[in-house]
Amino acid sequence: MRAVLQRVHQASVSVQGCVTGAIGRGLLVFLGIAADDTEQDMLYLTSKIAGLRAFEDQSGKMNLCLQDVAGSVLVVSQFTLYGDCRKGRRPSFADAARPEQARFWYERFVGRLRSEGLAVHTGSFREMMDVNLANDGPVTFLLDSRRLF
Repeated sequence: MRAVLQRVHQASVSVQGCVTGAIGRGLLVFLGIAADDTEQDMLYLTSKIAGLRAFEDQSGKMNLCLQDVAGSVLVVSQFTLYGDCRKGRRPSFADAARPEQARFWYERFVGRLRSEGLAVHTGSFREMMDVNLANDGPVTFLLDSRRLF
């Protein structure tokens, strides 16, 4: 699993003009799922996101996690995180999970974050979405359950 995390002042996602998920302060998480992802991949990422000290304390240091700042999470599925652009000009998505498998892990991922006590909102799986955000910082992190980066 891969995730791009953006610390935001606010973020929302809409489908055909209708908002399906919106948060104030928190993390916008773009989530990509690989064909060979397992429970361990999901647990690694959810644990990392729930405990990530991405928010500044009174000294200006990133020492606070989502729960410390009463932040929320907006999770948006994004299979293009597994787009391989190394050859040619058209990305290959051979490593991305098939839609049925991806939906399973996406729902487990969201459920696990909620079980951590986080307020979690979502986009719409397999839909074309418009994502709006006000990036805080900007602060952006890349996570990979295989620790490739």
